[in-house]
Amino acid sequence: MEKLAIFGGTPVRDTPIFYGRQCIEQDDIDAVVETLKSSLITCGPKVEALEAKLCQVTGAKYAVVVANGTAALHLAALAAGFGEGDEVIVSSITFAASANCVLYCGARPVFADIKPDTYNIDPESVERLITPRTKGIVAVDFTGQAVEHDVLGEICQKRGLVLIEDAAHAIGTKYRGRPVGSIADMTCFSFHPVKTVTGGEGGAITTNNQETYRRLLRLRTHGITRNMEEMVHPEDAKWYNEQVELGYNYRMTDFQAALLLSQLNKLPRFGARRKEIVEKYDRAFSDMPELVIQREIPESDTTRHLYILRLNLEKLTCTRRQFFDALYGENTCPQVHYLPVYLHSYYEKLGYRKGLCPEAEKFYEEVMSIPLYYGLTDEDVEDVIRAVKKVAAFYRKG
Repeated sequence: MEKLAIFGGTPVRDTPIFYGRQCIEQDDIDAVVETLKSSLITCGPKVEALEAKLCQVTGAKYAVVVANGTAALHLAALAAGFGEGDEVIVSSITFAASANCVLYCGARPVFADIKPDTYNIDPESVERLITPRTKGIVAVDFTGQAVEHDVLGEICQKRGLVLIEDAAHAIGTKYRGRPVGSIADMTCFSFHPVKTVTGGEGGAITTNNQETYRRLLRLRTHGITRNMEEMVHPEDAKWYNEQVELGYNYRMTDFQAALLLSQLNKLPRFGARRKEIVEKYDRAFSDMPELVIQREIPESDTTRHLYILRLNLEKLTCTRRQFFDALYGENTCPQVHYLPVYLHSYYEKLGYRKGLCPEAEKFYEEVMSIPLYYGLTDEDVEDVIRAVKKVAAFYRKG
């Protein structure tokens, strides 16, 4: 048996690789430099061009780009009308922002459990949680796999709920042939550097509803409008604008938009490479009883953001922490996504307690994310596979 690096053995590789990383090429740099040299580096033409490109990519009628994915969720929650006394059902396995956006509006997040095989929100859990106070659902495309739109859409239509899709992981994914971004009432994207495409930071909301779109535009810019139809005291002077509600400064700069425009042209290439790596991992790990492979629903043509390595701890002599540390020692550095949101100490102060979502809690104890991004070479991928197999063999029972 090969000795693990953490116990004095030789690591699988000399230099570390991490779970995610951006890919910035010369044409991306050129696009940013060109915009920086232009007369408008914010509130300029690149933002509008990016919004048009996102409509093309997602199939949505309207897109509003913002400073980051959290801003996108916040504005979507405001546009949905969430407020004091409302309840909003949220995926339990997600980044905190998916639930925080509900709190920002004064409403209360209610956490739904996940399906044990896909790790996405469980529609049966959602149905059990609906009360007369329920106003909407924030459903997360975890790892990039689309949520079950058919079932969730039917629930929302029957109950009069707003469906916000948190697609921070899912740019490029399709559900029954339709791009994510064109299906839910509103869809939110993130363009953080570890995502499939990046603007350095950045986010977007897509929708097919014109009224929602106009409100999102106002909310993005302080609640101010130049549209006379939206004004209380309309004035046709070129300089005139009017604040008609309380909004925020969530604008994206033009040089961020330029970078993201360039990156979106590469989405097919970046997405295809991620799929290749997922297939390599699945083939390598599918016959290992120590590991569990995430199930993908046939309706989802997934551009994967994360590859989840789930441990079958009954077949191992180690804990998740020990397996994680051993992989780190081999210089194939994992991460964990995510602690169930309601187990964060801030949410404990709000009265949430362990035991709300048993499947989510079990999932958290058994998982880690291994490297998955466009820039991984075939050799890098083989190193990750070797490291996982090395650690699994060391801790294998029997």
